[in-house]
Amino acid sequence: MSLADKLAQERRARLAAERLLELKQAELTDANRKLGRHALALTKRIGATQAEIATFRNENEKVKSDLNTANEKVEQAERRLWHSIQAFQDGFAFFDNNSKLIGANTAYLNIFEGVEEVSPGVSYVRILQILTDEGLIDTEELSADAWRATMTERWMSPAPEPTVIRLWNDRYLKLIDQRGHDGDIVSLALDITATVHYEEELRTARERAEAANRAKSAFLANMSHEIRTPMNGVVGMAELLNDTSLSEEQRLYANTIKNSGDALLVIINDVLDYSKIEAEKLVLHPEPFDLEACMHEVVMLLQANARDKGLTLLVDYDLFMPTSFIGDPGRIRQILTNLIGNAVKFTNTGHVTTRVTGVPHPEDNTVMLHIAIEDTGIGIPEEKIQHIFGEFNQVEDEANRQFEGTGLGLAITERLIKMMDGEIWVESELGQGSCFGFRLPLVVSNGSQINAPELPENLNCVMIVDDMEVNREILNRQLQRLGLKVLAVNNGAEALEKVSDEVDLVITDRNLPGMDGLKLARSLRHAQRNMPVLLLSSDPADSRDPAIREIFSGVLQKPLPRGALFTALAGLNTSTMDVETSPAPTDTTPPPSTGSPPQETPKQAGRSDQRPMRILAAEDNRTNQLVFRKMVKDLNIDLQFAGNGQEAVELYQNFKPDMIFMDISMPKMDGKEATRTIRGLEQESGRRIKIVALTAHAMDGDSEGILAAGLDDYLTKPLRKALIHERIMDNKPDDVAPLTDEAGRLRATG
Repeated sequence: MSLADKLAQERRARLAAERLLELKQAELTDANRKLGRHALALTKRIGATQAEIATFRNENEKVKSDLNTANEKVEQAERRLWHSIQAFQDGFAFFDNNSKLIGANTAYLNIFEGVEEVSPGVSYVRILQILTDEGLIDTEELSADAWRATMTERWMSPAPEPTVIRLWNDRYLKLIDQRGHDGDIVSLALDITATVHYEEELRTARERAEAANRAKSAFLANMSHEIRTPMNGVVGMAELLNDTSLSEEQRLYANTIKNSGDALLVIINDVLDYSKIEAEKLVLHPEPFDLEACMHEVVMLLQANARDKGLTLLVDYDLFMPTSFIGDPGRIRQILTNLIGNAVKFTNTGHVTTRVTGVPHPEDNTVMLHIAIEDTGIGIPEEKIQHIFGEFNQVEDEANRQFEGTGLGLAITERLIKMMDGEIWVESELGQGSCFGFRLPLVVSNGSQINAPELPENLNCVMIVDDMEVNREILNRQLQRLGLKVLAVNNGAEALEKVSDEVDLVITDRNLPGMDGLKLARSLRHAQRNMPVLLLSSDPADSRDPAIREIFSGVLQKPLPRGALFTALAGLNTSTMDVETSPAPTDTTPPPSTGSPPQETPKQAGRSDQRPMRILAAEDNRTNQLVFRKMVKDLNIDLQFAGNGQEAVELYQNFKPDMIFMDISMPKMDGKEATRTIRGLEQESGRRIKIVALTAHAMDGDSEGILAAGLDDYLTKPLRKALIHERIMDNKPDDVAPLTDEAGRLRATG
């Protein structure tokens, strides 16, 4: 090979090497660049990591600081909590799920009187053992073992019931234990010694109060008996005295004694009623009764007093409202008597009107009654209205010091109305009068709806003549509701002036200004006005006066019952206008009692050889014996007295009475025991007679006790002659002689 070739070959080799070197250098440069970039990225990551580590280090330091702070706060809270628990006057302890003591405050540990064993780690069962062994607990009627068993059983229950234990020093602890979800128990030992002692004091005070209340009830019952017993002599003798021949002055004295006795009995009944209501021992006795009849009975009883004062008593009973309800008629009558009686007492001129309306509730067959008693009396000052229903309260001022009373009437009335689920209110204007109203929900009794009368065909227009506007207004409304045309005038002269052929009936008041009702009726007849005239009168004697009955077609007693009005209107003969043949006067007022019993009917007339009825009266009081003897002296009876219960039993066996009047309070053997003994003797003989109690007791529950002893009926002292005669008449055997002779003369053989 030539040199040139060799040189060329070397040159080519050198160039190839140079190119390869350049290539490797380029690759190395590229690798260096990549390495540089990677190193830069790594450096950045290291820096970031170092920053994060620094942040974490700072946060860790903060967390450590916060944790230390939290731990300090927890420790502080625990110290404060424990200090608070230690400050408790009551015991506080923790137990684990194995019933081992974890910790307790000083109050809890002090229960154990420094027994060192009671410390954290001691079991609850051992604590119970220490309490009994050291005599720290009063187990009362239980033995130590029985007490520990009872307490252990309680402790092991899922939810222990609170219990009270008594320590040796008469301290009382209430144990309250609460079990947690993990089985730990928090135990409280509350010192309730003061509460127990206070409850004991309250119990003692309540027992004393109940004893005092029983003593008061006994005192009231005894007071009732002790007052009623002599009052029986006072009222009974006054009633008997009135049956004798007396001068007017003597009769005035006798009536005054009787009226004063009756007034005293009203006061006694008020006090007893209020005492029964206060003690919540008054019981209502619902039964069917006629409300309208009840109201008119009350009004008629007060009519005499009202007539003496020149007052008019009116009743405005809604024309087609039911009249028969279910309620306690005695207490409702008492309410009406109190309210209407008060209205009469505090009214000197004008009228007292009782209005009755009602809102029916067919869904439960009840009526919400609204009863209002309006008067034209002295009225009540506005500032004193709120006090009138208080106990023993009367409005004290110059205007009413003349009126007497206990001040209990309205308080009793309010309580009775509330007992019947009703309410009472009052509206009054001083010097103008008052209106007392009350609401009562009452159940409607069957057959209580009153039907409108069948009026004569020719009765279309009625003239009312009355100087009292309220009476005209009541009659006007009632007659219009019956479909009649009404012409109302206020005096006789105006009636004569306005009467015409259109008028079919005249209803006139007895007492009219200028021309009274009698003169008006005579003037109408004189003027050839041949029309029926009805007289309104508050005097019962008018209905029995032949001269008045000759003039009028009927006499309507004021206040006017709906039934009396309907009967009078339905019985009118307006076609003939014949006054002479018109029906008898309508008068719902019974004639005054003469004190004599009813005459025997013809079938009671017996043979002269029949024995008289035998009456045994057991009464230890000589005055009461005299009163009873005089009250029955006109009866044909054989009367014997027993001075006590033992004598009554002996006389029952020897005398063999047909009827016994039995006093309840007697020496040696009282009336109840005597009755039980007699009833036992009757079981052997198979004969039972009527025994009527004579009692001066009037407290609630007395009647139940009397009837439970075997007595059939009872009369409350003071005794009333009419009631005694009624009981004897009702129980007269068929085989005894008549109680009255054929001539109507009453005899007595006692």
